[in-house]
Amino acid sequence: MKDVDDLDRRILVELQRDAGQSLEALGTAVGLSRNACWRRIGALEKAGIIKGRVALLDASKIGLGLSVFIQVRTSAHAADWLKTFSTATRSMPEITGVYRMSGDLDYLIRARVPDMAGYDRLYQRLIRKVPLSDVSASFVMEEIKDTTALPL
Repeated sequence: MKDVDDLDRRILVELQRDAGQSLEALGTAVGLSRNACWRRIGALEKAGIIKGRVALLDASKIGLGLSVFIQVRTSAHAADWLKTFSTATRSMPEITGVYRMSGDLDYLIRARVPDMAGYDRLYQRLIRKVPLSDVSASFVMEEIKDTTALPL
């Protein structure tokens, strides 16, 4: 991390743990004043290192108990197909991540749905919007580790 010192790293670790903590609590945790923390956070945001601050929700408590990874293979690799695919997947709120992959898999999609019927509805909408060669899904039986925190 260019131009990020040890204090910035400690601030980032703390913010990844709890971005809602007060500046006073953050300052105590990293050994800085409230104002020094505020200035450093502003600089980290301006540099684009901090992209945003969010609340992490418990998916099962809001009715999205099934996590699914969807593997997509396509025979279409033209720019117009990719634009259609990108637009379609970005428009579906159940889809929480889309990745272009190396190897024999073209795309990997991560989604949260209420149940198997919810997955089927998502699948049907996706294939109506985008021509796909092969789609398969793997359903998460147990989440062993799921974090947004990056190693610093």
